[in-house]
Amino acid sequence: MTITSKRSGLVQDRRTLLTGAAALTLFTPGLTFAASGDLAAVRKAAEIGFDASVKRIQDWIALPSIAAEDRDMDKGADYMMALARDAGFQQVEKVPTDGYPGVFATLDVGAKRWMGIYFMYDVKQFDPAEWSSPPLEARIVDKPGFGKVIVGRGAVNQKGPEAAFLAALHALRAAGRKSPVNLVLVCEGEEEIGSPHFHQIVARPHILAALKRCEGVVIPAGWQSPSNGGVSVNLGAKGVVEFELVASGAKWGRGPKTDIHSSEKARVDSPAWRLVQALATLVTSDGNTPAIDGYFEKVRPLTARERELIALAAQRMSEADAKRSLGVDRWIDDLPWEKALERLASQPTVNIEGLVSGYTGPGGKTVLPGRAVAKIDLRLVPNMTMADCVAKLRAHLDKRGFQDIEVNVSGGYDPTETDENSRLIRAELNTYKRLGVETSVYPRLAGSWPGAVFTSAPVGLPAGQFGLGHGSGAHAPNEYYVIESSNPKVEGLVGATMGYVDFLYEIAAIR
Repeated sequence: MTITSKRSGLVQDRRTLLTGAAALTLFTPGLTFAASGDLAAVRKAAEIGFDASVKRIQDWIALPSIAAEDRDMDKGADYMMALARDAGFQQVEKVPTDGYPGVFATLDVGAKRWMGIYFMYDVKQFDPAEWSSPPLEARIVDKPGFGKVIVGRGAVNQKGPEAAFLAALHALRAAGRKSPVNLVLVCEGEEEIGSPHFHQIVARPHILAALKRCEGVVIPAGWQSPSNGGVSVNLGAKGVVEFELVASGAKWGRGPKTDIHSSEKARVDSPAWRLVQALATLVTSDGNTPAIDGYFEKVRPLTARERELIALAAQRMSEADAKRSLGVDRWIDDLPWEKALERLASQPTVNIEGLVSGYTGPGGKTVLPGRAVAKIDLRLVPNMTMADCVAKLRAHLDKRGFQDIEVNVSGGYDPTETDENSRLIRAELNTYKRLGVETSVYPRLAGSWPGAVFTSAPVGLPAGQFGLGHGSGAHAPNEYYVIESSNPKVEGLVGATMGYVDFLYEIAAIR
């Protein structure tokens, strides 16, 4: 008989196999873990610790460290340090940077192997008026089709998945077991503003030395598909550059230096229109293809293997789910599913995040603004670099007479690539397969994270994402993370916790 667990969202007959005689064939190379009875003991500890794990997420959400607003950043770093100590890390250190501090911690259990873990303690901004419940209250609500979820800023990006990883360490200790690998934790508070100083943390000699001992670095994730429970293993991620383009009468020497009456447009230049004209040169007329001079010079085309992986992913991933989650009906140029996935993996972008100028309140206000700002992000693919793209953007604008347009870069980093045959990727695939999770290998994540700090010199490690469970709404209202799953395909908090335990044992044993 199949019984769905209220707290884990797991199909229990699958788990029962892992603690019985059949585990000897299912658990390879984590054979010792399955046969020893450790799995059952750790799982029981995770279930007993469920309420504490939920509260850990809620308390963390209640402290909103927001780098973009200079809000509670020192408190956020201190709280992260406390979480690390509470999870068993023996050495925990606040690391100063030219921006906001990071956190470095190690858990040394005398194991043969080391594993790196990347955390962020910052979250995106929010407007409470857009939320169904207060974004810092972390309410537990029933979400149809998913079960019980925590709603709050940072719930899935990244406090829920990170707390599930910490819960794995708590469960191991409560069960009287040690982590099967030693751990190096590196955490920053500036991920949501493009990680401008994260490299300073990793470059510290003692932190670099600790990382270089590791098999790789993972960031916890909770991305299971609600339709089939599947996950993607990404072999990299796009890079990103975040910046503002600013047009102003003061800098231009034309137009007003401050807002003036709109009737004056008959004889006075407009910085807002100046910015619009500059923006129009950055992309093709449909807005879909970058037109910055030389932008594609270093773009590496998809390899034959990457195209093969995308074709396989197209068969396993649901186009309907993707469109539903994004709230879109059509892809660019009405592309078919596989071609849309190819474009997602291979296309660099120029995106307008926001436009700010003049009056934006209720009703109209007849002004001619003296200043206009466009918030822009670029997404980069191999072999593009942040420095090269910023230089090309500046040259592109200057060539067209827009020398007065300011380019204020706030953060960013290069794209990442990780070998499909690395121990890290093979361990992820082995763990997912052993747990019966449908998996697609995808060339690169269209989103970005500062993994280039790990994959490039001098660290030179494989890096990627791993995790079970589900959440959505990152950077948006009503962000959520599932804690008790009503969907038998998707793990709840206990299942996600056990996924990390399983993965650590896999890293310890894989050859």
